[in-house]
Amino acid sequence: MLVLTACSGVEEGGEGGYISGDGTVTTIDPGDRQPAPALSGLDLEGEELSTEDFAGQTIVVNLWGSWCPPCRKEMPILKEVAESYEDSSVQFLGLLTQDKPASARAFNDKIGITYPSIVDDSGENQLAFADSLPSQAIPTTWIIDSEGRVAVRILDPELGAGTLTDLIEYVRKSTQ
Repeated sequence: MLVLTACSGVEEGGEGGYISGDGTVTTIDPGDRQPAPALSGLDLEGEELSTEDFAGQTIVVNLWGSWCPPCRKEMPILKEVAESYEDSSVQFLGLLTQDKPASARAFNDKIGITYPSIVDDSGENQLAFADSLPSQAIPTTWIIDSEGRVAVRILDPELGAGTLTDLIEYVRKSTQ
């Protein structure tokens, strides 16, 4: 399973440089799920990283930027939930957008984020979701099931740890 969360766009009213989510959570029944795109690129340290490295796992991917206020607000929640799944078959993965790796590393160090991120300067990885559940805002979270299919998209800047955990568990149980 893969969960991806993201920040992007232009804040309502045209200020702030991002479009914030509207609180929508979309879940897809197992029989209707589309294959997830293979996300790949350099991580924040300049090493190659791909979702294929985590095949067979539920993956939580967070589309984010250290400049994005809703992203910054939700990071402690993502950290909390990621830590609760450290010894399981759930992998969190950031997808850094419109940001510099050095800024992202500094932010992650400050918050204590230890899961990896792929640098997506071109937006190619974000756009790869266009055939399944495209990003419409920042933050956006996708959950990809253990069979490599997009199961959930979250467009909620007020995402809580309980809600994220419930969605991860829904996806995990739906592929057992």
